Amino acid sequence: METFITHMRRGAGVAVLSLAAVLPTLTLAAPTATNIALDRTVLPIVEPQYPPITEINARKVTPPPLFRVQAPAKAPNVLIVLMDDMGFGHPSAFGGPIRTPTAEQLANEGIRFNQFHTTSLCTPTRAALLTGRNAQSANLGSVVEVATAFPGHHTLRPNSVATVAEMLRLNGYATGAFGKYHETTPWDVSPSGPFDRWPTRSGFDKFYGFIGAEANQWAPSGIFDGVVKVRTANDGKYHLMTDMTNQAVNWVRTVKSLTPDKPVFLYFAPGAIHAPHHVPKEWIAKYKGRFDMGWDKLREQTLARQKALGVVPADTPLAPKPAAIKDWDTLSSDEKKLFTRQMEVAAAFGEYADTEIGRLVKAIGDIGQLDNTLVLYIMGDNGSSAEGGMNGRLNELTYANAMNEQVADMLKRYDDWGGPKTYGHFAAGWAVAGNTPFAWTKQVASSYGGTRNGMIVRWPARFQGKGEVRSQWHHVIDVAPTILEAAGLPEPKSVNGTVQKPLEGSSMLYAFADAQAADRHTTQFFELFGNRAIYHEGWLAGTVHKAPWEYTPRASFENDKWELYDTRSDFSLARDLAALQPEKLKEMQALFLTEAVKYNVLPLDDRVVERLNPTVVGRPDLMGGRTELTAYPGMIDVPENVFINTKNRSFTITAEVDVGKRAHGVVLSQGGRFGGYSLYLHDGKPAFTYNWFGMEQWTAVAKQPLPAGKATLVVRFNYDGGGMGKGGTATVLVGEREVATLRVPRTHAGAYSLDEGASVGEDGGTPVSESYAAPAEFSGKIESVTIRLVPPRAGLASDKPAAEAGVLAARTAVLN
Repeated sequence: METFITHMRRGAGVAVLSLAAVLPTLTLAAPTATNIALDRTVLPIVEPQYPPITEINARKVTPPPLFRVQAPAKAPNVLIVLMDDMGFGHPSAFGGPIRTPTAEQLANEGIRFNQFHTTSLCTPTRAALLTGRNAQSANLGSVVEVATAFPGHHTLRPNSVATVAEMLRLNGYATGAFGKYHETTPWDVSPSGPFDRWPTRSGFDKFYGFIGAEANQWAPSGIFDGVVKVRTANDGKYHLMTDMTNQAVNWVRTVKSLTPDKPVFLYFAPGAIHAPHHVPKEWIAKYKGRFDMGWDKLREQTLARQKALGVVPADTPLAPKPAAIKDWDTLSSDEKKLFTRQMEVAAAFGEYADTEIGRLVKAIGDIGQLDNTLVLYIMGDNGSSAEGGMNGRLNELTYANAMNEQVADMLKRYDDWGGPKTYGHFAAGWAVAGNTPFAWTKQVASSYGGTRNGMIVRWPARFQGKGEVRSQWHHVIDVAPTILEAAGLPEPKSVNGTVQKPLEGSSMLYAFADAQAADRHTTQFFELFGNRAIYHEGWLAGTVHKAPWEYTPRASFENDKWELYDTRSDFSLARDLAALQPEKLKEMQALFLTEAVKYNVLPLDDRVVERLNPTVVGRPDLMGGRTELTAYPGMIDVPENVFINTKNRSFTITAEVDVGKRAHGVVLSQGGRFGGYSLYLHDGKPAFTYNWFGMEQWTAVAKQPLPAGKATLVVRFNYDGGGMGKGGTATVLVGEREVATLRVPRTHAGAYSLDEGASVGEDGGTPVSESYAAPAEFSGKIESVTIRLVPPRAGLASDKPAAEAGVLAARTAVLN
């Protein structure tokens, strides 16, 4: 630039000189300019400053090239597929029982990594993947719903930790995310924002999917296109997996049609096979009888296939399964019948998702872009989930509410499993089998059963793998550096005016073409709710502080029992060497503490109930302790985390309405078919329904319809007290006149729904009451609806928004 300005000062005639000749360090995109070099370590890339033009007549001056950032020449498209809750031993591409034809095809045309690791839970894995830093460096050390006030865990990703999507976008990529995100702080997931940590403000040009932990695949309520909520069909035919695939296909085809030379970064994150397990019946039928042998035999069969594929060493034994998991042969016939059905549905869901992914891959191939696409198919964001407990669940929200469902009750709904009227999860025995050959599951950060996931890489433009296995040890923080190196981009020093924390991962690109290359990622900590471990140069030391089905720790942090494994000779972690090598164990424990301090892991926090309560842990709360909220028509599906909390206490609902001649429809609803409440008019009659997990519904209906005109509808819910999830009495009033009374024997302790929120004037998604069909829009006029929390009654200490209120939602957050 200095050279150019010097020439300008010597004479105006220089204004028509070639910029390429006088600015060899600039890359300027224009028909007459050639990309040469850019300082891509500062993003956005600084625009060139041209000296003022002094010539009056445009005909006498050659304009400078227009500045437009382009990706480096030959930069590949990037497709990341991230499955949810799929264990190392689930997909057929890694020897498992779930058919994954797309993954198998990609693996046969590429390579399999058999020592790739995640964090044991979804939010931290996703944060680490998209930032290239440890989750705690991004302040996302756990799921967002249980954020604390400590650095590393308050879930507010700092500006100094930009996502790889933002890095690529500012380097000329088109960026799109589809499916599950789950990295946005829950108190920001409302129309009030801020939207800084939503996908479209985190580097993605396009987002279509859900922000939270999970979604009803048949009738999702929390789907967003950017920041705009989308209403999907609720007809029993719609399925989110197909919808998000259609959206991704349309996006990539459109971008490549309009700008064929612009590379794309596509992040595709299905909800499969996270609960709820939802899949069409014809897919379930494919797996009829395939799991009759039970989870113990399945582990043996899977291990045999893994050895044949070469994804585990030939001498690998099965690690002993946790003592809490019963031997299959000891189960009753009813248990076996129910449990096999659960796994049939989950497997069908996995194959269905992989098949839809195949449609996306084919669409990329159909437009001639697949061979220059770096595909990273990550087969799970953690190990398989044991959150179904010992019996599984027809409605997984029962786990979030500390309930155990009974086999006999679930068997009555056998034929419904996987359909729109279920919200199911399989039994924990299948989770252990899904993580073959390891012992543990999701949430157990101290075991490869919680952190080992298969990964497939395909990129024929750069390497020819053809079914080979790579055994270099890697972690999800290595994905972002790999992408940058593949695209020929440097790690940025500054992004959007903020100096960046250095990337903490190491690129895997060296291993793509060299199966014998030495490992480059040699040290890595793991931690979640006190379950913790340290990997270093082939050794792994860790402790199981609390199993997923245990709600209290096994010991204090000081008294935890640590284990030690030499992973170089013990792939499945079957031989604990802690007693034989105590000095090595001490060395590893000290290293864990060093890494924990370095990366904001400390203090360790094994609280569950308390972490749900914002007041106790010090995180922001949108309600801020308010005891009253006035809502208005147009407030649709407001997430539970940003709505006033009516659980475990008395409350009133007061609605000012104008019913016209004979109104019908919903005035206020919260939740849906699998739990919640609704105030509505049925044939003009005021009605109130309390839905307890979709298992029981209690309804009060007035005997007479409302007369035409304005009215004040009131529901007074008088909570019994005496603990959480207790019963209460609901009284429906018109003005001061009681018109119906309802006894509710039991209530939700912590969560109505993980998917459906509160709505005024309708019940979107799924209906709380079976007496109407969603959305059941109110046909009259609603002025306002006010929800008030009633002060606790004297002597009923439990009728308070106490610190422990919400045990279920706390556990909910842990599970997702």
